[in-house]
Amino acid sequence: MALSSKTNKDFKITGNWEVLSKELQKKFPQLTETDLKFEATKDEELLKRIETRLGKKREDVISILTKMQTEAK
Repeated sequence: MALSSKTNKDFKITGNWEVLSKELQKKFPQLTETDLKFEATKDEELLKRIETRLGKKREDVISILTKMQTEAK
Protein backbone atom coordinates (compact mmCIF):
# COMPACT_ATOMS: atom_id res chain seq x y z
CA MET A 1 0.00 0.00 0.00
CA ALA A 2 1.46 3.36 -0.92
CA LEU A 3 0.27 6.92 -0.89
CA SER A 4 1.93 9.47 -3.09
CA SER A 5 2.14 12.95 -1.60
CA LYS A 6 4.49 14.88 -3.87
CA THR A 7 2.29 17.91 -3.44
CA ASN A 8 -1.23 18.37 -2.17
CA LYS A 9 -2.34 19.07 -5.72
CA ASP A 10 -0.80 15.87 -7.09
CA PHE A 11 -1.83 13.60 -4.21
CA LYS A 12 -2.89 10.14 -5.41
CA ILE A 13 -4.06 7.12 -3.49
CA THR A 14 -2.50 3.84 -4.52
CA GLY A 15 -2.19 0.41 -3.00
CA ASN A 16 -4.68 -1.45 -0.84
CA TRP A 17 -7.42 1.10 -0.25
CA GLU A 18 -9.70 -1.52 1.31
CA VAL A 19 -7.33 -2.01 4.25
CA LEU A 20 -6.69 1.71 4.73
CA SER A 21 -10.39 2.60 4.51
CA LYS A 22 -11.21 0.08 7.27
CA GLU A 23 -8.54 1.66 9.47
CA LEU A 24 -9.98 5.11 8.74
CA GLN A 25 -13.45 3.92 9.78
CA LYS A 26 -12.04 2.57 13.05
CA LYS A 27 -10.31 5.86 13.80
CA PHE A 28 -13.15 8.05 12.49
CA PRO A 29 -16.47 6.18 12.97
CA GLN A 30 -18.41 9.07 11.41
CA LEU A 31 -16.99 8.09 8.00
CA THR A 32 -19.44 5.96 6.05
CA GLU A 33 -18.77 3.36 3.38
CA THR A 34 -20.15 5.87 0.88
CA ASP A 35 -17.65 8.49 2.08
CA LEU A 36 -14.83 6.01 1.60
CA LYS A 37 -15.87 4.58 -1.75
CA PHE A 38 -12.84 4.80 -3.99
CA GLU A 39 -12.97 4.71 -7.77
CA ALA A 40 -9.89 4.79 -9.94
CA THR A 41 -9.03 8.31 -11.11
CA LYS A 42 -11.43 9.87 -8.59
CA ASP A 43 -8.97 10.55 -5.77
CA GLU A 44 -10.05 14.18 -5.61
CA GLU A 45 -13.71 13.31 -5.00
CA LEU A 46 -12.75 10.86 -2.25
CA LEU A 47 -10.58 13.45 -0.51
CA LYS A 48 -13.38 16.02 -0.66
CA ARG A 49 -15.89 13.58 0.88
CA ILE A 50 -13.48 12.81 3.73
CA GLU A 51 -12.70 16.51 4.23
CA THR A 52 -16.40 17.33 4.44
CA ARG A 53 -17.32 14.50 6.80
CA LEU A 54 -14.41 15.18 9.17
CA GLY A 55 -14.57 18.97 8.88
CA LYS A 56 -10.86 19.10 8.09
CA LYS A 57 -8.71 20.83 5.49
CA ARG A 58 -7.27 18.93 2.54
CA GLU A 59 -3.76 19.12 3.99
CA ASP A 60 -5.00 17.57 7.25
CA VAL A 61 -6.73 14.70 5.44
CA ILE A 62 -3.61 14.02 3.37
CA SER A 63 -1.52 14.07 6.54
CA ILE A 64 -3.87 11.57 8.21
CA LEU A 65 -3.79 9.26 5.19
CA THR A 66 -0.02 9.48 4.87
CA LYS A 67 0.50 8.77 8.58
CA MET A 68 -1.87 5.80 8.54
CA GLN A 69 -0.18 4.40 5.44
CA THR A 70 3.23 4.68 7.09
CA GLU A 71 1.99 2.97 10.27
CA ALA A 72 0.51 0.12 8.22
CA LYS A 73 3.94 -0.92 6.93
